[in-house]
Parts: sequence; structure tokens; C-alpha cells
Amino acid sequence: MRQLLLLRHAKSSWDDPRLSDHARPLNARGRRAAIAMGEAMRELGLAPDVVLVSSARRTLQTLEALAPLEGPPLVEPMDDLYLAAWPSLLQVLRGVRETARSVLLIGHNPGLHDLAMALAGPAAMAAATPATRRLAEGYPTATLTEFALALPWGRLEAGGGRLLRLLSPADLPGTEAGDTPEVTA
Repeated sequence: MRQLLLLRHAKSSWDDPRLSDHARPLNARGRRAAIAMGEAMRELGLAPDVVLVSSARRTLQTLEALAPLEGPPLVEPMDDLYLAAWPSLLQVLRGVRETARSVLLIGHNPGLHDLAMALAGPAAMAAATPATRRLAEGYPTATLTEFALALPWGRLEAGGGRLLRLLSPADLPGTEAGDTPEVTA
């Protein structure tokens, strides 16, 4: 079994209209959410071997706020992940070396949400577990999903993941939304 972690970048700032979308940084709320998500990942023992991260400033700052990641993992910033559609994200994942046990992909919506929905597949989404219901509702900033994958990376396809967990900042203590428990499948 392989593990795939999908993390949407944390909340970004729109304060400087002169910045390009690619150059937008995290805002204070986003930084707090990313730090809390990093703490949650450590508590849950989520330790990726490989981190694939969009080259956008807000995704790189999200990764920085997760530190320290156990390992440490191999980190690959990638221009191809910036605002990529889900088929492109899936293609990048198919290129992961087969020895990688766990991969964290940090990217953007709507591609990341669409990828999570595609990996879960229509049967899982129709089953309407608490996690799949939340996934169907949206993919807020700094949300993490965990998938178990039976297929090798090179053969990953839609429907090829089992959604194990969906964790958003609203589930984490110390974030604005409160102390709601996480939802697992």
C-alpha cells in the first residue's frame, strides 16, 4: 500500500494588488492554519518520503510552515503543479519513483479538489461516508486528504484511491474555526 496526501495551500493574502497570483504570500490566518496542520500531521504520524509542491509562493510557504517534516522528505518544487487541472496532477503522480511509500502533493484548487474526487471514485462518493460528504462539499484552504493506494504510482488512475481521512483547519485546535474532530472514512 502507498499513501498519498493532498494538501491545498493555506489562505493567501490579496493585500498587494501589484503582485502576480504566483507571487501571493500566505496571510497570518493561513500561516497559523499551516502550522496547525503540520502539528496535526506529526501527531498522526504522517511522514511523506516525497513532497511535490507547486512553485507558487503560497504553496512553498505552506510547506515551510509544516516544518519539521520527519525524514526529512525529498522536496520537489514544480512549475507544472501551479494551477494544474486534475489530469495533469495525476500524470505528475504517475511519474513518482516506485520506491516512494508516501507522497505529499501541495497544490491549488480546483485541480486538487477534482483530483481528490477522482481518486475516491464515483462508488466511494455515492457511499456518502462522513469524509466523502465533506469532500463533495469542497476543499477549503489548508485542507488535507489522505488516500491509501493499492496500485503502483505509474498505474495510478481515477478511482484508484481509498479516502482514509479529511482534515481541515476547522478541525484543528488553535485555528479560527474551533475544535471539531476530524472526519475519517
